[in-house]
Amino acid sequence: MEIVYVYTKKRSEFGRQPLFSDRGAQLNIDIEPDVSLKDDFIEKNPVDMALQYAPEMSEHEVNTERFETESRGMNHTEGGWPKDINPAEVEQTIRFRKKVEKDEIYMGIINRLGTEMEHYLKQNNAIDIYEEYFSGSNASSVVDDSPSAKTLSVFRDPNEVKRAVSHISWYPDGAHRLAAAYSTLGFQKGSTGVPLESYIWELENPNKPEHTLKPSSPMLCLEYNPKDPHLLVGGCYNGQLALFDTRKGSQPLEVTPVEISHKDPVHKLVFPSSKTGSDVFSTSSDGQVLWWDIRKLGEPVETLPLEFGGYKPGEKLGGIALEYESSMPTKFMVGTEQGVILLCNRKVKNPQDRISYAFTGHHGPIYSLQRNPFYPKYFLSVGDWTARLWSEDAKESPIMWTKYSSSPLTDACWSPTRPGVFYTTGMSGNLDVWDVLFKQNSPTLTLQVSDESLHSVCCHDQGKLLACGSLAGDITLLEMSGFLSNLQPNEKQNITSVFERETHREKILEGRRREIKLKAKQASAAGGGGGVVAGGGGGGEEAEDEEDFVGKAETDFWDTLSHEQKTIEAKEAKRREAMAPNNQPTPIPEEGDERREEPATDSQ
Repeated sequence: MEIVYVYTKKRSEFGRQPLFSDRGAQLNIDIEPDVSLKDDFIEKNPVDMALQYAPEMSEHEVNTERFETESRGMNHTEGGWPKDINPAEVEQTIRFRKKVEKDEIYMGIINRLGTEMEHYLKQNNAIDIYEEYFSGSNASSVVDDSPSAKTLSVFRDPNEVKRAVSHISWYPDGAHRLAAAYSTLGFQKGSTGVPLESYIWELENPNKPEHTLKPSSPMLCLEYNPKDPHLLVGGCYNGQLALFDTRKGSQPLEVTPVEISHKDPVHKLVFPSSKTGSDVFSTSSDGQVLWWDIRKLGEPVETLPLEFGGYKPGEKLGGIALEYESSMPTKFMVGTEQGVILLCNRKVKNPQDRISYAFTGHHGPIYSLQRNPFYPKYFLSVGDWTARLWSEDAKESPIMWTKYSSSPLTDACWSPTRPGVFYTTGMSGNLDVWDVLFKQNSPTLTLQVSDESLHSVCCHDQGKLLACGSLAGDITLLEMSGFLSNLQPNEKQNITSVFERETHREKILEGRRREIKLKAKQASAAGGGGGVVAGGGGGGEEAEDEEDFVGKAETDFWDTLSHEQKTIEAKEAKRREAMAPNNQPTPIPEEGDERREEPATDSQ
């Protein structure tokens, strides 16, 4: 349809009528050029000029003000009843409901709301904006073919005095939030002015903590109860355990008494598998493992002193790390300050046999200890400058280990979705991703997460999200690529063959070492006289062998140092010789000059 509108206007308002005619060009004026200006003129050839009809505009950017969001919850209770109706009486409420349902106004409102709700339900079912098109069994064929990670968000300590993130625990019911324990890890750092709070963070809001936990002492570890996500238990610096309920405020519900708690900071606590979900056990550098029932924290249920006669009789070992696997309900492991891993069994009749074996190999405290989630008999430990992979079938030494890092390692964790991938953090601020199936001599991926040292790392159960805590109180949330989070084809069979091969190789090497040691003992016993029994002098011979090993290592060290020093001196001499000018003749010493040219020798 065409719409036409006619505008009317008086002829006098249009102005004078223009009259146009065709006529030839004519010259109105002619200006002669000034010859004096010719010298000042510079001819341009060619002459280019860019013209644009659109106006020229400059780029400008402004930082907008930061908008902070906050999520709040509310507990709703039943209400809205008339004054003459008692909600506790079932008969009165049923009678009132039937009366309201017969009202015509009520029926009309329900019909109108039902029609609107049906429309939105159909609209939601028609298009699913959250649909994952490649989440099936063929997901591994479309994932990234290269290991990578990206930073999603950073959660910063809101206090002015920054503290290290000593432990991170994921919410057990979905990747919605995480709990972090903050403490000062410096030696003999005073507690004056240091905040005591720890926080629970919502992943969607990194600007402000969702919940604040206020213990009486800084917490070194904090764990969610797997059966009840509202309950958390924290291990404090003064040796106490604190129970928190997020529904009942920031203060702890109950705290263990000081006189029966640990005497040193609680470094680690674990919730074992139980029917009630109320059992928890903790370890500390005071040399004890204590079992507790969170329903009654007045006294520990059981106590285990960390004393192992097979390692050093009469010496208590300080506990730093704990490891528990639900498939082995009676077994657990303890990582100690002395670099020893203790294999323990809680349900042994004889109390002296609770600690069955001690794995040795680290030079310093063991900060992390975790079993492989797919193969529990293989476990990972981190201490000093290396991460070591152990097997319970080859107890004498680790089956695999990383090369010594330039900075000490602080924490590690297995990937819950890939059996051959684990993560390590160090004081350099780097996160190293190791894929045993891909390569074993160097990390598959190294990320500079923070300028400060990293002290904690924790991977979510789905394997996609990884949280790293730093010395400055920052928690960096990383998203792993599909190559690192999705199970690869035939990975379980391949990693099983790798672990079994390394275990078998270690057994062969250990058997060969025992054979050489036994032959050395027999030769020493034969040389000392036939009257000496091999078993009687075993302890002295072992000490002599250890001294020989130490002396040989010391000799090798000084030989290597001397060789390196000679190599450096030779390089320096070559450098000086190359820098000397070749076109100048060698000066001839004059009479009376004391400098003489010495003949070259092999030692020089």
